[in-house]
Amino acid sequence: MLEAQATRTLPQKLTVSGSGAASVTPLKPMTRLSLRAAEDAVAALSAALGLDLPTRPLTSSDKDGRVAFWLGPDEWLLIDANGTDMMALCAGVKELHSATDVSHRNTAFEVKGTQAAAAINAGCPLDLRENAFPVGKCARTVLGKIEVIVWKKSADTFHVECWRSFSAYALGMLNEGASDVTA
Repeated sequence: MLEAQATRTLPQKLTVSGSGAASVTPLKPMTRLSLRAAEDAVAALSAALGLDLPTRPLTSSDKDGRVAFWLGPDEWLLIDANGTDMMALCAGVKELHSATDVSHRNTAFEVKGTQAAAAINAGCPLDLRENAFPVGKCARTVLGKIEVIVWKKSADTFHVECWRSFSAYALGMLNEGASDVTA
């Protein structure tokens, strides 16, 4: 039997663009997991995944290169920068849950700089000012006409997650916003 192995190509070149006040960088491929589970499975899944799944709206948790975004009362997106097989970690959990590897569906951009929030706000309606969107906060929202997840990673760094089929559009929107802002 002939087996074919798909090769993942990057949706965007890994180059930095933008201005001195905000830069946009496409991120390298990471492992991503879409997770759905009821409240009674959260503790077991957290133990298996090695980080506490956030249980409050608009929150995230991260540990050792792995981050979990709360997307709904029973929904999370997990990202692992180290390439860990999170499906295997969830396989031993007995409590009812649904885990789907979405590594090939999603991609992400890092928007960084003193005006990173303003660059994103050129196409996103969220209030990304520090008092409304502190470090660690995440939200599913829109950027122009596409759905994205925005996570405030640090005081001047945001992670913007989107479906890879929309990556050229997202990069264009983010680059336009980053080019328009000034220090």
